[in-house]
Amino acid sequence: MKKKPEIVRQQKHPYKSDSKLEKNLFKAFTLLKTEQQVANFLRDLLTQAELEEFSNRLEIAGLLLKRDLSYLEIAKKVGTSTTTVTRVAQWLFRGCGGYMSVLEKSEK
Repeated sequence: MKKKPEIVRQQKHPYKSDSKLEKNLFKAFTLLKTEQQVANFLRDLLTQAELEEFSNRLEIAGLLLKRDLSYLEIAKKVGTSTTTVTRVAQWLFRGCGGYMSVLEKSEK
């Protein structure tokens, strides 16, 4: 079986916001203790379509890390466009490290 090449990860650039409103949102997540509290907050905050889109993006990131499927196969599996898969890949491998942080913690 052919060995997959190592994933090249670019140095992450932590996101720094100057917006007090954004900082308040980020802080709100840190105040939540349980999965149910996060679910309730996200459902109140987002439309159902937004919640589904964000869920799809996290699923895409996980599939990209497994590296078993092409972008087209991932798009078909998740029910999205290859543009979305490409965008997620850019943030996963060259973004702020948020996807990677969540995915690494969820594997444990």
